[in-house]
Amino acid sequence: MLKNYLKTAFRNLLRSKAFSTINIAGLSLGLACSLLIMLWVQDERNVDAFHANGKLLYQVYERTIQNGTAEASYVTQGLLAEELQRNIPEIQYASALEDSYGFYFKAGDKVAKMNGSFAGTDFFRMFSYPLLQGTPATALDAPGSIAISRNMANQFFGGVNAAMGKTIRFENAVDLHVTAVFENIPANSSQQFEFLRCWKDFIQENQWANNWGNASPGTLVQLRAGADITRVQGEIKDFIYRYKQKEAGVITELALQPYPEKYLHSVFTNGRPDGGRIEYVRLFSIVAIVVLLIACINFMNLATARSAKRAKEVGIRKVVGAARALLVAQFVGEALLLTFIAIIMALGFVLLGLPAFNSITGKQLVLPLSQPLFWFSMAGLLLLTGIVAGSYPALFLSSLKPVKVLKGSLKFGNGAKLFRQGLVVLQFTLSIMLILSMIVTFKQMAFIQNKNLGYDRENLIYVPLEGALTQKYEAFKTELLRLPGVTAVSKMRETPTVIEHSIGGVQWQGRAANDNSDINDAVVGYDFVKTMKLKLSAGRDFSRDHNDTSNFIINEAAAKKMRYQSAVGKPLSWGDRKGVIVGVVKDFHFATMHENIQPLVIRFADKLRYGTVLVRARAGKTSETIAGMAALFKQFNPDGAFSYQFSDEEFAHLYKSETVVSNLAGIFASLAILISCLGLFGLAAFTAEQRTKEIGVRKVLGASAPRIFGMLSTGFLKPVALAMLIGLPVADYIMAAWLGSFAYKISIEWWMLVLAAFITILIALVTVSYQSIKAAFLNPVRSLRTE
Repeated sequence: MLKNYLKTAFRNLLRSKAFSTINIAGLSLGLACSLLIMLWVQDERNVDAFHANGKLLYQVYERTIQNGTAEASYVTQGLLAEELQRNIPEIQYASALEDSYGFYFKAGDKVAKMNGSFAGTDFFRMFSYPLLQGTPATALDAPGSIAISRNMANQFFGGVNAAMGKTIRFENAVDLHVTAVFENIPANSSQQFEFLRCWKDFIQENQWANNWGNASPGTLVQLRAGADITRVQGEIKDFIYRYKQKEAGVITELALQPYPEKYLHSVFTNGRPDGGRIEYVRLFSIVAIVVLLIACINFMNLATARSAKRAKEVGIRKVVGAARALLVAQFVGEALLLTFIAIIMALGFVLLGLPAFNSITGKQLVLPLSQPLFWFSMAGLLLLTGIVAGSYPALFLSSLKPVKVLKGSLKFGNGAKLFRQGLVVLQFTLSIMLILSMIVTFKQMAFIQNKNLGYDRENLIYVPLEGALTQKYEAFKTELLRLPGVTAVSKMRETPTVIEHSIGGVQWQGRAANDNSDINDAVVGYDFVKTMKLKLSAGRDFSRDHNDTSNFIINEAAAKKMRYQSAVGKPLSWGDRKGVIVGVVKDFHFATMHENIQPLVIRFADKLRYGTVLVRARAGKTSETIAGMAALFKQFNPDGAFSYQFSDEEFAHLYKSETVVSNLAGIFASLAILISCLGLFGLAAFTAEQRTKEIGVRKVLGASAPRIFGMLSTGFLKPVALAMLIGLPVADYIMAAWLGSFAYKISIEWWMLVLAAFITILIALVTVSYQSIKAAFLNPVRSLRTE
């Protein structure tokens, strides 16, 4: 019996080659999209999931409550980790961790720039980064020690074993001893570094970290097995007040977040972790289900469209005694066969599309073909998709009455018609939601890229201030200004695109005693305003003609916070540094568009141990300027490797996640529409087939081909129109919520809704045109002939 069913299934596939091809292609596209998204979602959820002590690891975050408003961040005090471990019995291990940056290393004649950071003694006891040489207890215990990766050991010393105990020079200033070599950090780790230095060195080199009023690094803790997390949360809540006095009107609390959750939940709302990348994971999980559902609906419609061809077969089978259960099993089996073929094709599409998908998402995804769990998942997907897609056709065909079928009086009731049209409405509702989402995300990203930031991003180049350049900056700047393509040069501690540092000790006239809020701060050199092309609303830039070593420039947001009508000349102090405000710059964006422009205080610094050289190039002279900069860089910093970045490139990097979402939304919206159109094509074919004789009669009675075309097309487009009435308001609500995460955003305008509707109608009309035209021009003699 099974053999006969398989023969019947293959014969039906071959008998209707066009429909079978369209059906399998639509289903395989939907499955391929879902597989790609599933791989991406799984990869996102697996980040930081490999740590053996993951259930005991926590990230400390600090929450500040003032005037009823709570804010939070992962920035903590440099001595916090050590004190938590010493005073909280439930904390077994603790480690501070500074963000990773690029630094130059030299061993023998080999020089290279490596990304790394500082970490506490317990770091390798807490995290599952395997040590190839050394021990977790001693890797970062002694001052002057450094742990390096396998890659770094091979690059500088020729191997892991050869690296142990050797000396490597850091930033041409400090000799460090290699006390451990760890395996290269896996891609599914949120922490990425090539080396780690001892935290004792960080405290020694950064005296500000000994002050409990300053904060910068993160703090990580590992609880003892069986520790009560609620109790620990209560013990650390007010821990900071053991080392600093309470401030009127301000509450500072410490809290813990499970470390494995941090990657996906790193955005704070009202002082609590409440979102982040998890929102995109959820979004694309929904998209995967939507696209697969659209493909299954498409399968149902196309199968139903061919049901009339199978009706007599069903009638004969029932007459000779076939039970309905066997007929259902047969048709579901055929659906499973089609789904199996579609899955094989989908795997091929995924293999072909993975390189491009990885390029868009910045991932390194591969199909885990060697993992049994993957094939179990595929088997589950086969059963789920096959049963969902084949259920309605199977139940519908098996319910046909043999007497009516064999008499040739097969008619489809209003219930069946409404169900099929309802499927098309659902398809296009989901598709039009994706289309509007695509339009809104594209417009928002274009708005961000083209918005006036308050400074000129064009022809602004960033060069790392590192190595010997920190001591030779003035000479380097002088030579840069002699290049024909350079118009201005300055420096700063960070980059203009991302100023994340903030301080709490700024004082000005009239500051309220209970106002202890932090203010963003930047450290810059001469000609900063000129190089950035900032606009001054009052005052001047830092100048060599004045003694500006203790003076400040502020932005308009800071002037507003300080309630200065005329800020220039007003006193301002920053700890022991007392000066006056010499300039007020118009507000400019120094963070993402998700945030409003915050108050900013800019101070002058003659010496910077690290930072960025800002170079303003002439338009059209970029290539020559970069070549000249490279030669000068090698001259002043011979041990360094020249690198640079354009301002607009770094700005674009801030919105990497949004750009990925925008690109994927466009791709999946297009595929969803394509698959939906296949379903509409199926409905058009079905309708045209069912109304063949009606069309013949109409033509005999004088109906013109254009009139018949209009009649059929209007009927086909009604479900699409209903889908627009449902889908557009829902999509508008969802995208308005997404735009709400941006402080600077577009508005969803009426023309976006009209454009989404027009695109949908146009595509649908083109889809049904073939069947409508074919039916309209069919010879009535053929259509009225009894088969």
